[in-house]
Amino acid sequence: QVQLVESGGGLVQAGGSLRLSCAASGRTFSMSGMGWFRQAPGKEREFVAAVSWSRGIPYYGASVKGRFTISRSIGQNTAYLQMNSLRPEDTAVYSCAAALGVAITTTPVAYGYWGQGTQVTVSS
Repeated sequence: QVQLVESGGGLVQAGGSLRLSCAASGRTFSMSGMGWFRQAPGKEREFVAAVSWSRGIPYYGASVKGRFTISRSIGQNTAYLQMNSLRPEDTAVYSCAAALGVAITTTPVAYGYWGQGTQVTVSS
C-alpha cells in the first residue's frame, strides 16, 4: 500500500504560480513513478505530468508543456508540480498518483494509488 497526500493548491490570478506537493508513505520502495492528473467540472480526467521515480525523467501533457515542471525527491518520497503562467483553464482538482512496478504512462489505469486531490483555481 502507498498513501499519498497532496498540498499546495489554492486561488491564484492568471499569470501566477503555484507549487503542488505530493508526499508518499508506505511501500514507496516499489514506486516506479508518480503522476499528476486534473479534472475540471464536466470534463474528463486529464494527464498533466509524470516522473519516473529512479531516473527522474519527466513527461508532460501538451496543454502544460513549457509552463509546468514536475520533479521528485527520493529522500523525502515527494513529488512536486511547479505551475507557472497559470491560466483560467488550468482550474481543476489536481490529484497525484503512484505507479508501482509498471512503466510510466499517461493513462490513469496504470496508477494504483491516488491522493485525495487539491483544488487549484485560477482567476482571470
